[in-house]
Amino acid sequence: MTSTVTAAPPGRATSPRDGGAPRRRTRVLALPEARWAAAATVFFLLALPLQLTGAPVWTWGPLYAVTYVAGGWEPGWAGLQALREKTLDVDLLMVVAALGAASIGQVMDGALLIVIFATSGALEALATARTADSVRGLLDLAPATATRVDADGSEATVAVEKLSVGDTILVRPGERIGADGRVLDGTSDVDQATITGEPLPVAKERGDEVFAGTLNGTGALRVRVDRDASDTVVARIVRMVEEASETKAPTQLFIEKVEQRYSLGMVVATLAVFLVPLAFGADLTDALLRAMTFMIVASPCAVVLATMPPLLSAIANAGRHGVLVKSAVVMERLGQVDAVALDKTGTLTEGTPRVTDVRPLAGSGLDEGELLVLAAAAEHPSEHPLARSVVDAARERGLALPMAEDFDSTPGVGVTATVDGRVVAVGAPARLLRGATDADSALAAVLVGELEDGGRTAVLVTVDGTPVGVLGIADRLRPDATATVTSLTSLTGTAPVLLTGDNPRAAARLAAEVGIEDVRAGLLPQHKVSAVRELEDSGRKVMVVGDGVNDAPALAAAHTGIAMGRAGSDLALETADAVIVRDELSTVPAVIALSRRARRLVVQNLVIAGVFITGLVIWDLAGTLPLPLGVAGHEGSTVIVGLNGLRLLREAAWKRAAE
Repeated sequence: MTSTVTAAPPGRATSPRDGGAPRRRTRVLALPEARWAAAATVFFLLALPLQLTGAPVWTWGPLYAVTYVAGGWEPGWAGLQALREKTLDVDLLMVVAALGAASIGQVMDGALLIVIFATSGALEALATARTADSVRGLLDLAPATATRVDADGSEATVAVEKLSVGDTILVRPGERIGADGRVLDGTSDVDQATITGEPLPVAKERGDEVFAGTLNGTGALRVRVDRDASDTVVARIVRMVEEASETKAPTQLFIEKVEQRYSLGMVVATLAVFLVPLAFGADLTDALLRAMTFMIVASPCAVVLATMPPLLSAIANAGRHGVLVKSAVVMERLGQVDAVALDKTGTLTEGTPRVTDVRPLAGSGLDEGELLVLAAAAEHPSEHPLARSVVDAARERGLALPMAEDFDSTPGVGVTATVDGRVVAVGAPARLLRGATDADSALAAVLVGELEDGGRTAVLVTVDGTPVGVLGIADRLRPDATATVTSLTSLTGTAPVLLTGDNPRAAARLAAEVGIEDVRAGLLPQHKVSAVRELEDSGRKVMVVGDGVNDAPALAAAHTGIAMGRAGSDLALETADAVIVRDELSTVPAVIALSRRARRLVVQNLVIAGVFITGLVIWDLAGTLPLPLGVAGHEGSTVIVGLNGLRLLREAAWKRAAE
C-alpha cells in the first residue's frame, strides 16, 4: 500500500534539546487516512461481537457496511483513478476481494481485510507527515532575523534571507547566530552541539568559524557572513535529509511493480475461472460460485498475515523493552544490517561532562579534595557546563563549598572569584598560562598535556595567580557501551565505525576503550553522510546510531537509522527508523537479533500460506472445492501463520535475542 501525504496546517511545539526552537507536529487525527481507518475499525469492532453472538443481521449488517465504506472508499477511489492511467492498484484489488467475499456471505472476512489495509495506509501517512514536519522544524533552529552592522557603525535588524556574503552581523550574549561566517571581533563560548555534536561549548575568538543556528554564550561577537542563507550548514542538513529519504524510493517502486503483476494476474485468473466454464456451457450460478471461491482462496489475506504478525509481534516486544521501531518495514530491514556506524557523544557516551581527574601540583600544599573545593567554590555561580561538572564532582564527594565573592566570568578564558580571601581562577590552560615561564606553570603544562593526550578536557586552577592543580573533564562512557560493541561485531562480522564531530584525541581514547579501530573524528554532518555512503558503496547495509541534529542526515542516508531517545534531538528522533527510548545501548544488538528471527518466521509463514493457497486454488480449478471448505482452508492458513508470528510476543523471544 502506498500513499502520498500533505501535512495539515501544523501546530507548534518546543524542543529543549534544540534550544527552545519551535517545532511543527502533525496531529494523528489531522490526517484523513487516520480518521477513516479509525472509523472503519470502530464500526468493525461494534459489528463483530453482534455477529458472533447470533444477533439479527439487521443489527450488525449496517455496521459492516459502514466499515466497508469508511475503510474502502479512499483506496477504491484512488484505484479507479489509477485505472484511468492504465495502472491496476493492489488497493483496488483488495476492495474488490472484500466485496467479493461479502457477495458470497463472507462479510466479516471482507471487513477485516478492509480494516487491515486502511490501518496500514494511516500509519504510512502519519510517518510521512511527521518526517516532513521534523525537517521543516529544523529550519526554526536558525533565527529569522539578525543584527547587521553597516559600514558607518549603525545597526539594523534584518531578515537573515537579506544578508549577503561579506556583511557583518552582531551576535549578542544568548542569541542564536544568524549566518555561517567567521568571527571578526569578540570572544565567547558557542554551543554548537546542533551542528557538530560536541557536548561542550567551544571557545570562539577572532578568525574562528561559526555556524547559523548555534547558540552564543556570554560574550558579544561580530561575525562576517561567509555563506548565503540558502547555503548554511543548517540548510544543507535539511536538503541532505530530504535527498537521503528520497533514495529509499527505488525499493517502493519495486514493491509497486510486484503489486501490479499480482493484481493483473488475480483479475485475469478470476475472469478466466468465471468465463471459461461459461463458454463450455456451464451453469451461470455454478461458474459464479467457482469464481467467487477462487477469489476467496487466492486472496492475499493469508500472505498479508503471514508477513505482518511476526514483524508486528517483534515491534511490540521491542517496544516493551524500550525500542520504538516505527514500522514493519523497518523491523524487517534491521535484520539485513551488516555494518554499524556509531556516533560518540550521547550515543556511546552519556552526553554529560564529568570530572575524571583531580591533579594537585606537587608543592601546592593541596590534596585532591582541597583542590576540588577551591575550583567548585569559584565555579559555583557559573552556568557553564564545565562549571556544573566541577560543582557536581564536589557534591558527589560530600565536600562543603565556601562562599565565593567577587565572581567574574570571561568567555573563552574562565572564571575568577575570591574564596576564603584568596583569588581563585579556573579556566582554559592556554589562556591562564599564556606567557608564564615559572616552574609551577611548566609543571601544570605537563599535566595539561597528559590529560589532553588522554582525550580529556583540561581545566587549570590557580590561586593568587599561581597554578595549584589541573582538573580533567570528559564525557562518561555508557556502562553497556563495550558489551554493545562486542555484540554488534559478533552479529555483523565487523567492528562498528565511530563517526563523531568531537576532536580526534577524545575519539581515539574512547574507541580504544570499547574496541573500535575505525575512528573518523572532527566530522560535520556532510562528512558523516559521505562516510555512510562510502560503506554502502562497498555493498554494506549500514545502520547508523546517533542522537543529535548533526546525525540526522546520516540517519536518513543509512539503510537503517536508530536514535537515542532520552537526549536525542527532535529531528534525529523523527528521521530515525527506530528510537531507543530508555537510552539502553545494549538493546541495539538485541533488536537486530529479534529482527532476524522475525524475518525467519516471515519466510516460514510465506511458505505455509503459499502451500495453502496453491493447494486450494488447484483444488478449485481441477475439481470442485466446496465453498465452506475453501473458506475453512483459507481461514485455517490465516490462523496458523498468525499464531506462528505471535510467538515473538513472548518474553522468551527477547531474552534469546538479548543473549
